[in-house]
Amino acid sequence: MGFFARLKEDLDAARSHDPAARGSFENLFAYSGLHAIWIHRLTHRLWQNPGLRFPARLLSQLGRFLTGIEIHPGATIGRRFFIDHGMGVVIGETAEIGEDVMIYHGVTLGGRSLARIKRHPTIGDRVTIGAGAKILGPITIGRDSAVGANAVVVKDAPPESIVTGVPAKWRHRDAQRETKPAVDPAEYDIEYRI
Repeated sequence: MGFFARLKEDLDAARSHDPAARGSFENLFAYSGLHAIWIHRLTHRLWQNPGLRFPARLLSQLGRFLTGIEIHPGATIGRRFFIDHGMGVVIGETAEIGEDVMIYHGVTLGGRSLARIKRHPTIGDRVTIGAGAKILGPITIGRDSAVGANAVVVKDAPPESIVTGVPAKWRHRDAQRETKPAVDPAEYDIEYRI
């Protein structure tokens, strides 16, 4: 995929995941989550060459300074990844993230070991991770799952799960329940009088 096609795909992903996104021009210049992933793509490419790992780390630290988002150059990230708000996001070296994943601010994809092994999580396709969630260790969050805000996840979750709590537990998604709006306007039928 070419540079401009990938850029357009990222901008489209931002619009599809964020109702506040007003347009590609604004997103191009004002979305730190997009800037962080673009910097990561460059640093990840450098990281693939063992002789360029130091410049990759320096550039990733510059990206962290500019965006408030820390993504290790060794992390593997799929297409149409979107970070909403972004501040405080940390993604470790051996993390693997699938396609169409969305995460919010304060998320950590971290390790629990000092050994030089796979020590960070694997996130499946189409997963949403809520603000402040901590997913720790070489665990897997299955495709089409959602991790609740501030959850602390240290065990695998199968595909199509809702993962919440401290420590987090999972349950299968209820497709019928998931289609109902979070707030039903009929429940707030209020007349306003002047």
